[in-house]
Formats: sequence, structure tokens, C-alpha cells
Amino acid sequence: MFVYTLRANTLKFFSIIGVALIALVSLILFVPGYDVATTGAILQEKEKIRYDKIKSNNDRLEFLAQFGWECGEAPIEEVTLDIPTEFDKIMKTYNEIQKQQGLDLEKYCGKNVRRVTYEITNYPGVEGKVLANIILYKNRVIGGDICSSDVNGFIHGFAKPK
Repeated sequence: MFVYTLRANTLKFFSIIGVALIALVSLILFVPGYDVATTGAILQEKEKIRYDKIKSNNDRLEFLAQFGWECGEAPIEEVTLDIPTEFDKIMKTYNEIQKQQGLDLEKYCGKNVRRVTYEITNYPGVEGKVLANIILYKNRVIGGDICSSDVNGFIHGFAKPK
């Protein structure tokens, strides 16, 4: 003959486990999933954009034209830069802009890169000077931005604002 005793603590334990399982199952069933369309849209757009084989001035102008930008024929500045090995607050913020457009400068920490700047001639609704900066490493676009040199300026990725 077997005798099994059930204490109040055991009942509480199993009831807590049961309630937790019911809560977990209901969360899984009734909480909507995350919309991956945004990430998918970024990847789909990135696949259409050519980031590599940027060797000449014409290649850079064609790169910007993929986003709908029109520029002067010659760059207004070409400089060589070193990507810092550790990002400060400003570089982290700038890299967030890069990540939003599917690029990441952290992969190039400590590397020597080239920045080429063009003047945008067709930025909608802006009268001042608007610049396009392209950051290149081994003939590949690894970052960049569109920015205004105005006092109340702006900075964003390569895509045209809507």
C-alpha cells in the first residue's frame, strides 16, 4: 500500500506553474508578431542599389543618381580619413544613420577611407547648399550622407525624403 501526501506548498507550486504556462501560451497566441516588412523593404532596396565597383567620378555620380540625386560634375572635396577604433557619441549617432540605410562603419574601425563630397542640385524645398558625402573603402561605398550646410541644417542617409 502506497500513501502519497500532498502539502499545501506543493499545491501552490503546481498552481503557479500552471498559471505561468497558461499566461505564456496566451501571450504567444494573442500578441501580434513584429512586422518584418520594414527590414525586408530595406534589404530589397539595398539589393537594387549598387554599392561596389565605385572606381571613377562617373561611378560615384551614378551611385548618387540611383537615389534620384543630381550633382555637379566634379566633387567639391576629396579627403582621406581614418575611421576611429572606438566611436565617441557623435560617431555612434552618425553610424546609426548608416545602419538605417543598411551600412555599418563599425566594420571599418581603424581603416583608412576616402570621403568624396558633391553638391546636390535638386534637393526638394531647400534653397541653400546641400552636400552628398560618400565614404569609400577599396572602391566600395561603406557609408555617407546627405546634409545641409545651412545654420538650421539637416543630415540623413542617401534616400530622398518623402
